[in-house]
Amino acid sequence: MADEGGAHAALAPRLATERFTALVGRPPDGLWRAPGRVNLIGEHTDYNSGLALPFAIDRATVVAAGRRPDRLVRVHSTNMDDQVTASMDELARWDPQTFSGWSRYALGVVWALSAGSEERPGAECPGLDLVVSSDVPVRSGLSSSAALTVAVAVAVNDIAGWDLSVPEVAKAAQQAEAGFAGVPCGLLDQLAALQGRPGAGVMIDFSTLDTELVPLAVGPLTVLNTRVEHANAGGAYADRRRACERAAVKLGVPTLRQATLDQVESQLDGELRKRARHVVTENDRVRETVVRLRQGLPVGDLLVSSHASLRDDYEVSCPELDLAVSTALANGAAGARLTGAGLGGCAIAIGAPAADLVGPVSKAFAEAGFGPPDVFGVKPTAGAGRLA
Repeated sequence: MADEGGAHAALAPRLATERFTALVGRPPDGLWRAPGRVNLIGEHTDYNSGLALPFAIDRATVVAAGRRPDRLVRVHSTNMDDQVTASMDELARWDPQTFSGWSRYALGVVWALSAGSEERPGAECPGLDLVVSSDVPVRSGLSSSAALTVAVAVAVNDIAGWDLSVPEVAKAAQQAEAGFAGVPCGLLDQLAALQGRPGAGVMIDFSTLDTELVPLAVGPLTVLNTRVEHANAGGAYADRRRACERAAVKLGVPTLRQATLDQVESQLDGELRKRARHVVTENDRVRETVVRLRQGLPVGDLLVSSHASLRDDYEVSCPELDLAVSTALANGAAGARLTGAGLGGCAIAIGAPAADLVGPVSKAFAEAGFGPPDVFGVKPTAGAGRLA
Protein backbone atom coordinates (compact mmCIF):
# COMPACT_ATOMS: atom_id res chain seq x y z
CA MET A 1 0.00 0.00 0.00
CA ALA A 2 1.36 3.42 -0.88
CA ASP A 3 2.29 5.82 1.86
CA GLU A 4 -0.55 8.29 2.30
CA GLY A 5 1.05 10.35 5.05
CA GLY A 6 1.96 13.22 2.77
CA ALA A 7 -1.55 13.42 1.31
CA HIS A 8 -3.10 13.48 4.77
CA ALA A 9 -0.74 16.24 5.86
CA ALA A 10 -2.70 18.54 3.54
CA LEU A 11 -6.12 16.87 3.91
CA ALA A 12 -6.44 16.71 7.71
CA PRO A 13 -6.17 20.48 8.37
CA ARG A 14 -8.79 21.16 5.71
CA LEU A 15 -11.15 18.48 7.06
CA ALA A 16 -10.78 19.72 10.63
CA THR A 17 -11.23 23.36 9.64
CA GLU A 18 -14.28 22.72 7.46
CA ARG A 19 -15.97 20.54 10.10
CA PHE A 20 -15.21 23.04 12.86
CA THR A 21 -16.68 25.89 10.82
CA ALA A 22 -19.79 23.87 10.03
CA LEU A 23 -20.34 22.90 13.67
CA VAL A 24 -19.46 26.17 15.37
CA GLY A 25 -20.39 28.72 12.71
CA ARG A 26 -16.97 30.36 12.57
CA PRO A 27 -13.36 29.37 11.77
CA PRO A 28 -11.27 27.81 14.56
CA ASP A 29 -8.88 29.88 16.65
CA GLY A 30 -6.08 27.70 15.32
CA LEU A 31 -4.89 24.29 14.14
CA TRP A 32 -2.52 22.04 16.07
CA ARG A 33 -0.83 18.79 15.04
CA ALA A 34 0.82 15.89 16.89
CA PRO A 35 2.42 12.91 15.11
CA GLY A 36 2.25 9.22 15.80
CA ARG A 37 5.51 7.52 16.56
CA VAL A 38 7.57 4.42 15.86
CA ASN A 39 9.91 3.18 18.53
CA LEU A 40 13.06 2.09 16.73
CA ILE A 41 14.37 0.30 19.82
CA GLY A 42 13.88 0.42 23.58
CA GLU A 43 10.58 -1.34 24.32
CA HIS A 44 8.96 -1.56 27.78
CA THR A 45 11.88 0.39 29.23
CA ASP A 46 10.11 3.71 29.80
CA TYR A 47 8.23 2.68 32.95
CA ASN A 48 11.47 1.14 34.22
CA SER A 49 13.38 4.47 34.09
CA GLY A 50 15.31 3.13 31.11
CA LEU A 51 16.29 4.26 27.61
CA ALA A 52 14.45 4.31 24.30
CA LEU A 53 14.91 5.63 20.77
CA PRO A 54 11.57 6.52 19.14
CA PHE A 55 10.93 8.86 16.23
CA ALA A 56 7.89 10.89 15.21
CA ILE A 57 6.29 9.76 11.95
CA ASP A 58 4.55 11.54 9.09
CA ARG A 59 1.12 10.36 10.21
CA ALA A 60 -0.58 12.64 12.66
CA THR A 61 -3.64 13.92 14.47
CA VAL A 62 -4.79 17.47 13.73
CA VAL A 63 -6.99 19.45 16.12
CA ALA A 64 -9.01 22.51 15.14
CA ALA A 65 -9.80 24.32 18.37
CA GLY A 66 -11.59 27.40 19.59
CA ARG A 67 -12.87 28.99 22.80
CA ARG A 68 -16.49 28.72 23.85
CA PRO A 69 -18.34 31.37 25.90
CA ASP A 70 -19.56 28.74 28.42
CA ARG A 71 -17.97 25.99 30.54
CA LEU A 72 -18.56 23.17 28.08
CA VAL A 73 -16.04 21.09 26.16
CA ARG A 74 -17.33 19.68 22.87
CA VAL A 75 -15.16 17.20 20.97
CA HIS A 76 -15.87 15.90 17.48
CA SER A 77 -14.02 13.37 15.30
CA THR A 78 -14.07 13.59 11.51
CA ASN A 79 -12.91 9.97 11.37
CA MET A 80 -15.93 8.59 13.22
CA ASP A 81 -18.39 11.45 12.75
CA ASP A 82 -18.91 11.29 16.48
CA GLN A 83 -19.44 14.10 18.98
CA VAL A 84 -19.37 14.26 22.78
CA THR A 85 -20.02 17.24 25.06
CA ALA A 86 -19.06 17.50 28.73
CA SER A 87 -19.22 20.25 31.31
CA MET A 88 -16.22 21.29 33.37
CA ASP A 89 -18.11 20.10 36.46
CA GLU A 90 -18.54 16.63 34.93
CA LEU A 91 -14.83 16.46 34.13
CA ALA A 92 -13.87 17.65 37.61
CA ARG A 93 -15.88 14.82 39.19
CA TRP A 94 -13.92 12.36 37.02
CA ASP A 95 -15.96 9.21 36.59
CA PRO A 96 -14.35 6.93 33.98
CA GLN A 97 -17.71 5.26 33.45
CA THR A 98 -19.28 8.50 32.22
CA PHE A 99 -17.35 8.60 28.95
CA SER A 100 -16.26 5.87 26.58
CA GLY A 101 -14.29 5.40 23.39
CA TRP A 102 -11.96 7.90 21.80
CA SER A 103 -13.53 10.94 23.50
CA ARG A 104 -12.06 9.86 26.87
CA TYR A 105 -8.61 10.77 25.63
CA ALA A 106 -9.51 14.28 24.46
CA LEU A 107 -11.68 15.05 27.49
CA GLY A 108 -9.07 13.51 29.77
CA VAL A 109 -6.53 16.09 28.66
CA VAL A 110 -8.81 18.94 29.69
CA TRP A 111 -9.40 17.17 33.01
CA ALA A 112 -5.66 16.64 33.57
CA LEU A 113 -4.70 20.21 32.72
CA SER A 114 -7.44 21.57 34.97
CA ALA A 115 -6.71 19.20 37.87
CA GLY A 116 -2.94 19.71 37.83
CA SER A 117 -0.49 17.33 39.45
CA GLU A 118 2.02 17.13 42.29
CA GLU A 119 4.47 19.12 40.15
CA ARG A 120 2.06 21.57 38.54
CA PRO A 121 -0.96 23.35 40.01
CA GLY A 122 -4.24 23.09 38.17
CA ALA A 123 -5.77 26.02 36.30
CA GLU A 124 -9.21 26.99 35.12
CA CYS A 125 -9.66 25.87 31.55
CA PRO A 126 -11.84 27.82 29.12
CA GLY A 127 -14.78 26.22 27.37
CA LEU A 128 -13.64 24.61 24.13
CA ASP A 129 -14.75 23.26 20.79
CA LEU A 130 -12.31 20.64 19.50
CA VAL A 131 -12.49 18.89 16.12
CA VAL A 132 -9.93 16.14 15.49
CA SER A 133 -8.86 14.40 12.29
CA SER A 134 -6.21 11.66 12.18
CA ASP A 135 -4.53 9.11 9.91
CA VAL A 136 -2.57 7.32 12.65
CA PRO A 137 -3.87 3.71 12.65
CA VAL A 138 -5.66 3.01 15.92
CA ARG A 139 -4.69 0.18 18.29
CA SER A 140 -1.67 -0.61 16.14
CA GLY A 141 1.29 0.35 18.32
CA LEU A 142 1.92 3.65 16.50
CA SER A 143 0.53 5.65 19.41
CA SER A 144 -2.67 7.06 18.00
CA SER A 145 -3.79 7.81 21.57
CA ALA A 146 -0.70 9.91 22.35
CA ALA A 147 -1.06 11.75 19.03
CA LEU A 148 -4.59 12.67 20.10
CA THR A 149 -3.80 13.62 23.70
CA VAL A 150 -0.68 15.60 22.79
CA ALA A 151 -2.46 17.45 19.97
CA VAL A 152 -5.26 18.43 22.35
CA ALA A 153 -2.76 19.36 25.08
CA VAL A 154 -0.73 21.72 22.89
CA ALA A 155 -3.93 23.28 21.57
CA VAL A 156 -5.34 23.89 25.05
CA ASN A 157 -1.97 25.13 26.30
CA ASP A 158 -1.84 27.74 23.54
CA ILE A 159 -5.49 28.80 23.75
CA ALA A 160 -5.38 29.14 27.55
CA GLY A 161 -2.01 30.93 27.40
CA TRP A 162 -0.40 28.69 30.00
CA ASP A 163 3.10 28.37 28.46
CA LEU A 164 3.65 24.85 29.83
CA SER A 165 7.02 23.18 29.30
CA VAL A 166 7.47 20.09 27.13
CA PRO A 167 7.66 17.74 30.16
CA GLU A 168 4.53 19.35 31.64
CA VAL A 169 2.57 18.88 28.41
CA ALA A 170 3.82 15.29 28.12
CA LYS A 171 2.83 14.48 31.70
CA ALA A 172 -0.62 16.02 31.27
CA ALA A 173 -1.19 13.86 28.18
CA GLN A 174 0.07 10.82 30.09
CA GLN A 175 -2.17 11.71 33.03
CA ALA A 176 -5.15 11.78 30.68
CA GLU A 177 -4.42 8.25 29.50
CA ALA A 178 -3.62 6.85 32.93
CA GLY A 179 -6.23 8.64 34.99
CA PHE A 180 -9.12 9.18 32.62
CA ALA A 181 -8.76 6.44 30.03
CA GLY A 182 -7.28 3.80 32.35
CA VAL A 183 -4.09 3.15 30.35
CA PRO A 184 -0.99 2.74 32.60
CA CYS A 185 1.42 4.10 29.99
CA GLY A 186 4.86 5.58 30.37
CA LEU A 187 6.04 8.84 28.79
CA LEU A 188 7.72 7.46 25.67
CA ASP A 189 4.88 8.18 23.27
CA GLN A 190 4.20 11.69 24.50
CA LEU A 191 7.84 12.79 24.48
CA ALA A 192 8.40 11.33 21.02
CA ALA A 193 5.34 13.17 19.70
CA LEU A 194 6.59 16.44 21.19
CA GLN A 195 10.33 16.21 20.53
CA GLY A 196 10.53 14.59 17.09
CA ARG A 197 12.64 16.16 14.35
CA PRO A 198 13.00 15.40 10.61
CA GLY A 199 15.66 12.76 9.94
CA ALA A 200 16.27 12.03 13.62
CA GLY A 201 15.26 9.80 16.47
CA VAL A 202 14.79 11.02 20.03
CA MET A 203 16.90 9.20 22.57
CA ILE A 204 15.04 9.49 25.88
CA ASP A 205 16.49 8.83 29.31
CA PHE A 206 13.44 8.14 31.46
CA SER A 207 15.35 8.50 34.71
CA THR A 208 15.76 12.23 34.01
CA LEU A 209 13.44 12.85 30.98
CA ASP A 210 16.47 14.24 29.16
CA THR A 211 16.27 13.89 25.38
CA GLU A 212 18.91 13.84 22.68
CA LEU A 213 18.52 13.84 18.91
CA VAL A 214 20.19 10.97 17.06
CA PRO A 215 20.51 10.83 13.23
CA LEU A 216 18.53 7.98 11.65
CA ALA A 217 20.56 7.16 8.55
CA VAL A 218 19.28 3.58 8.29
CA GLY A 219 17.74 3.64 4.82
CA PRO A 220 14.01 3.23 4.18
CA LEU A 221 11.76 2.77 7.20
CA THR A 222 8.76 0.50 6.66
CA VAL A 223 5.85 -0.18 9.00
CA LEU A 224 4.30 -3.64 8.89
CA ASN A 225 0.86 -3.29 10.45
CA THR A 226 -0.48 -6.75 11.29
CA ARG A 227 -3.93 -5.24 11.92
CA VAL A 228 -4.10 -7.36 15.07
CA GLU A 229 -5.53 -4.90 17.55
CA HIS A 230 -3.99 -4.64 20.97
CA ALA A 231 -5.20 -2.85 24.09
CA ASN A 232 -2.66 -1.23 26.40
CA ALA A 233 -5.28 -1.11 29.13
CA GLY A 234 -5.56 -4.90 29.06
CA GLY A 235 -4.17 -7.20 31.70
CA ALA A 236 -1.01 -8.29 29.87
CA TYR A 237 0.58 -4.83 29.85
CA ALA A 238 -0.27 -4.21 33.50
CA ASP A 239 0.96 -7.69 34.47
CA ARG A 240 4.36 -7.05 32.92
CA ARG A 241 4.65 -3.67 34.56
CA ARG A 242 3.89 -5.21 37.95
CA ALA A 243 6.40 -7.99 37.31
CA CYS A 244 9.13 -5.40 36.69
CA GLU A 245 8.22 -3.63 39.93
CA ARG A 246 8.38 -6.92 41.86
CA ALA A 247 11.74 -7.76 40.28
CA ALA A 248 13.18 -4.38 41.29
CA VAL A 249 12.00 -4.88 44.88
CA LYS A 250 13.53 -8.33 45.01
CA LEU A 251 16.83 -6.99 43.67
CA GLY A 252 16.80 -4.09 46.13
CA VAL A 253 16.98 -1.38 43.46
CA PRO A 254 14.63 1.58 42.85
CA THR A 255 13.90 0.46 39.27
CA LEU A 256 15.33 -2.04 36.82
CA ARG A 257 17.45 0.79 35.36
CA GLN A 258 19.84 0.26 38.30
CA ALA A 259 19.95 -3.53 37.91
CA THR A 260 22.78 -5.43 36.24
CA LEU A 261 22.49 -8.56 34.14
CA ASP A 262 24.58 -10.49 36.70
CA GLN A 263 22.09 -9.54 39.43
CA VAL A 264 19.16 -10.58 37.29
CA GLU A 265 20.67 -13.94 36.40
CA SER A 266 21.86 -14.78 39.92
CA GLN A 267 19.05 -13.40 42.09
CA LEU A 268 15.88 -13.92 40.07
CA ASP A 269 14.20 -16.91 38.51
CA GLY A 270 11.16 -17.80 36.46
CA GLU A 271 8.99 -15.02 35.10
CA LEU A 272 10.72 -12.23 37.03
CA ARG A 273 14.11 -13.20 35.60
CA LYS A 274 12.79 -13.18 32.05
CA ARG A 275 11.02 -9.84 32.37
CA ALA A 276 13.98 -8.15 34.07
CA ARG A 277 16.48 -9.67 31.63
CA HIS A 278 14.63 -8.12 28.72
CA VAL A 279 14.64 -4.66 30.32
CA VAL A 280 18.33 -4.74 31.26
CA THR A 281 19.51 -6.06 27.90
CA GLU A 282 17.17 -3.72 26.02
CA ASN A 283 18.76 -0.71 27.69
CA ASP A 284 22.14 -2.03 26.54
CA ARG A 285 20.82 -2.38 23.00
CA VAL A 286 19.59 1.21 22.98
CA ARG A 287 23.01 2.47 24.11
CA GLU A 288 24.76 0.43 21.42
CA THR A 289 22.28 1.53 18.74
CA VAL A 290 22.94 5.19 19.51
CA VAL A 291 26.71 4.68 19.40
CA ARG A 292 26.52 2.90 16.06
CA LEU A 293 24.14 5.42 14.50
CA ARG A 294 26.48 8.25 15.43
CA GLN A 295 29.34 6.33 13.79
CA GLY A 296 27.35 5.41 10.69
CA LEU A 297 27.44 1.69 11.49
CA PRO A 298 24.69 -0.92 10.88
CA VAL A 299 22.15 -1.53 13.65
CA GLY A 300 19.92 -4.19 12.10
CA ASP A 301 21.20 -7.01 14.29
CA LEU A 302 20.25 -5.05 17.41
CA LEU A 303 16.66 -4.77 16.19
CA VAL A 304 16.58 -8.50 15.53
CA SER A 305 17.87 -9.32 19.01
CA SER A 306 15.38 -6.87 20.51
CA HIS A 307 12.52 -8.71 18.82
CA ALA A 308 13.82 -12.05 20.08
CA SER A 309 13.97 -10.68 23.62
CA LEU A 310 10.44 -9.27 23.39
CA ARG A 311 9.22 -12.58 22.01
CA ASP A 312 11.00 -14.93 24.40
CA ASP A 313 11.67 -13.01 27.63
CA TYR A 314 8.91 -10.40 27.68
CA GLU A 315 6.45 -12.58 25.76
CA VAL A 316 4.63 -9.75 23.99
CA SER A 317 4.90 -10.90 20.40
CA CYS A 318 2.31 -12.91 18.48
CA PRO A 319 2.38 -15.17 15.39
CA GLU A 320 1.49 -12.30 13.06
CA LEU A 321 4.30 -10.08 14.36
CA ASP A 322 6.82 -12.93 14.20
CA LEU A 323 5.82 -13.67 10.61
CA ALA A 324 6.02 -10.00 9.60
CA VAL A 325 9.52 -9.72 11.06
CA SER A 326 10.87 -12.96 9.57
CA THR A 327 9.40 -12.21 6.15
CA ALA A 328 10.87 -8.72 6.09
CA LEU A 329 14.29 -10.07 7.03
CA ALA A 330 14.06 -12.71 4.30
CA ASN A 331 13.24 -10.05 1.70
CA GLY A 332 15.95 -7.44 2.10
CA ALA A 333 15.36 -5.74 5.44
CA ALA A 334 18.54 -5.10 7.40
CA GLY A 335 16.64 -5.38 10.68
CA ALA A 336 13.10 -5.69 11.99
CA ARG A 337 11.28 -5.92 15.29
CA LEU A 338 7.88 -5.40 16.82
CA THR A 339 7.30 -1.81 17.86
CA GLY A 340 5.01 -0.58 20.59
CA ALA A 341 3.59 -2.59 23.45
CA GLY A 342 3.22 -5.71 21.32
CA LEU A 343 0.53 -8.40 21.55
CA GLY A 344 -0.52 -7.19 18.11
CA GLY A 345 0.02 -3.97 16.26
CA CYS A 346 3.05 -3.19 14.12
CA ALA A 347 6.61 -4.14 13.35
CA ILE A 348 9.27 -1.78 11.97
CA ALA A 349 11.72 -2.83 9.26
CA ILE A 350 14.79 -0.86 8.24
CA GLY A 351 16.76 -0.85 5.00
CA ALA A 352 13.98 -2.07 2.69
CA PRO A 353 11.31 0.13 1.07
CA ALA A 354 7.63 -0.66 1.49
CA ALA A 355 7.36 -1.49 -2.23
CA ASP A 356 9.78 -4.41 -1.74
CA LEU A 357 7.98 -5.81 1.30
CA VAL A 358 4.27 -5.37 0.63
CA GLY A 359 4.08 -8.34 -1.75
CA PRO A 360 6.08 -10.88 0.26
CA VAL A 361 4.47 -9.95 3.58
CA SER A 362 0.96 -10.01 2.12
CA LYS A 363 1.63 -13.39 0.54
CA ALA A 364 3.05 -14.83 3.76
CA PHE A 365 0.03 -13.62 5.73
CA ALA A 366 -2.40 -15.11 3.20
CA GLU A 367 -0.60 -18.46 3.24
CA ALA A 368 -0.72 -18.50 7.06
CA GLY A 369 -4.44 -17.76 7.06
CA PHE A 370 -3.99 -14.29 8.59
CA GLY A 371 -5.89 -11.20 7.53
CA PRO A 372 -4.19 -8.81 5.07
CA PRO A 373 -1.50 -6.56 6.61
CA ASP A 374 -0.97 -2.87 5.89
CA VAL A 375 2.57 -2.11 4.73
CA PHE A 376 3.68 1.49 4.30
CA GLY A 377 6.75 3.69 4.49
CA VAL A 378 7.29 6.33 7.16
CA LYS A 379 9.74 9.17 7.64
CA PRO A 380 11.02 10.83 10.83
CA THR A 381 9.20 14.13 11.12
CA ALA A 382 8.77 17.17 13.34
CA GLY A 383 7.06 16.96 16.70
CA ALA A 384 3.82 18.53 17.84
CA GLY A 385 3.04 22.19 17.34
CA ARG A 386 0.75 24.82 15.90
CA LEU A 387 -0.01 24.66 12.19
CA ALA A 388 -2.04 27.85 11.81
